[in-house]
Amino acid sequence: MNRSLKGNACSLVLRLLLGVSSVLMITACQSPSKMLGAPVTGYNHTSAAINRFTVNGAGGPNLGPHQGGGKQVCCGLVPREWVPGLRAIVEWEKDPDPYAYGKWSEPPYSDAWRQRMGEQRKQYSRHTATVEIPKYNVAGNLKVHFLPCDQVRVSADNIKRGDPRYPYNYPMSMEEPKLCSNK
Repeated sequence: MNRSLKGNACSLVLRLLLGVSSVLMITACQSPSKMLGAPVTGYNHTSAAINRFTVNGAGGPNLGPHQGGGKQVCCGLVPREWVPGLRAIVEWEKDPDPYAYGKWSEPPYSDAWRQRMGEQRKQYSRHTATVEIPKYNVAGNLKVHFLPCDQVRVSADNIKRGDPRYPYNYPMSMEEPKLCSNK
């Protein structure tokens, strides 16, 4: 009886090892995914607030005036390898006067304050832009730059802002021109 149990246990272990080995061999032969999950971060170079944004449907953090780079939201998708014509669709909501409520005389969160906030929200504008993503050698974070005149740029490389190789080293504080040529 002892030999029978020992034989069954050995047989079970052997079958388990063969099964695990088969799975490992099959998955090792598969090609890597063509797409990678990538954190989304934003940089707001304007005096407006970016209340919310998406890049190819993936949400990014809200951004105060002249802020960014400190928060990431997971996850967008980027191709493992860059392809010519690679584009991103960016949608965002902008508050042109993000500090207006600080000048109001109404007590915060009172009915009068909430009514005034409703009026403030009517000033928000919504935008959509389709932009090219510059060539990258190694895929990285989706980095979205909001610029004056409702312009936007997106990179998907693993190079950090400030590095001379990074394509969009704009100053964080950019003045909005009196007249925008794209409006």
